[in-house]
Amino acid sequence: MSKGPAFGLRINLLRPSGGAAGSERANRVNFIELFFDLVFVFALTQLSDVIAEIDSVESALVAVVLVLAMWWLWMNTAWATDLVDPHHLTVRVALIVLAFAGIVVAVSLQEADGARALAFAIGYVVLQVGRSLAMVAATARHDASAAQDYRRTSVWFAVSGVLWITGALLGGVGLVILWLIAITLDYTAVAVSYRTPLLGRGSIERWDLSAAHIAERASLFVIIALGETFLVTGFAFVAEDLTLGSALALVSAFLSASAMWWFYFDHGEWWGERRLKSVANPGAVARSAYAYGHVVIIGGIIVTGVSNKLIVGTPDTWSTIALVAVVGGPTLYLIGCAVFRRLVGAPGVVVAIVAAFGMLALTPLALVTSPVIVSLSCTAVLIATATTDTVIRKRRGGQSRG
Repeated sequence: MSKGPAFGLRINLLRPSGGAAGSERANRVNFIELFFDLVFVFALTQLSDVIAEIDSVESALVAVVLVLAMWWLWMNTAWATDLVDPHHLTVRVALIVLAFAGIVVAVSLQEADGARALAFAIGYVVLQVGRSLAMVAATARHDASAAQDYRRTSVWFAVSGVLWITGALLGGVGLVILWLIAITLDYTAVAVSYRTPLLGRGSIERWDLSAAHIAERASLFVIIALGETFLVTGFAFVAEDLTLGSALALVSAFLSASAMWWFYFDHGEWWGERRLKSVANPGAVARSAYAYGHVVIIGGIIVTGVSNKLIVGTPDTWSTIALVAVVGGPTLYLIGCAVFRRLVGAPGVVVAIVAAFGMLALTPLALVTSPVIVSLSCTAVLIATATTDTVIRKRRGGQSRG
């Protein structure tokens, strides 16, 4: 690696590379990373509540922004810990500090467009900018290229940070507009490799990422999202009297989560790691398949969890958000899986797309039957999709890694 200037941390916090032992340590997800992820278990439950309470276009836009923002917090931290070694005490302490900032953001989610808007905005900006500046200090002496990239990252997050905080101060429509612009800037920045007027274009496409680490981190977040569906559904179930409708809704929720797990992990997940290992520009592939592609998958799982929660509570009564979520959640998930598989060259793209259209075709059922029946129908499509995908894999002689 190229040497940086004479400032920054003297201790080398970068992950080891080379040799069997170094490779194993570089690829391994560390326990402190899993501790950091615990914050997002709570955050996803809060996001579910935000989505369940959507009652206007404005609140729907805020919900979308919050989902995108929380994913961007997690994904940027996952990329940072792919570069630095969590075995170091300094990195562990930094991740604990970031986890606390994440808690501040998470507890503000339900009132992010109201009384806690400023707390959310400040927490988000401090976490994004603070992590980027910390990475500059960590890499300046040991990887000049990475340090320069994180300088660019800091500039972009600082610019969008002004919009986040200003929007929080304005509130109302001003908040929605500025936050939409801010999250668009955050997502656009990585697409242009954090190009800035003075520092030029970054080299994120050429980052020497650990394929196993990035793929495992994303897969673990999928597990977290699926676990969140159990949490919100379970809490809703125990809060209501036991009826046949609520029992069927619980069964549907469990089977839908199982089918989503199966479709992601039985056949498609390992192709991401395989693709990253085989290309000359793993950073570009990771950006498309994981930073962008996976937010659709996670969003679909979260919305499906919301539909499960609502239907368990009122299995025989439709609400607008339940109508959208019960079909929209699984459809979004399938579209995300199709995009991911297409980006990493995995088979089964057509299966996912056909299933997504089949899911949308169930929408008219809402006119003639109850939410729980529509939910069971959507679950049946997910099960059929996962089953078809596995049958095709076995006929081709493919191996499962799930």
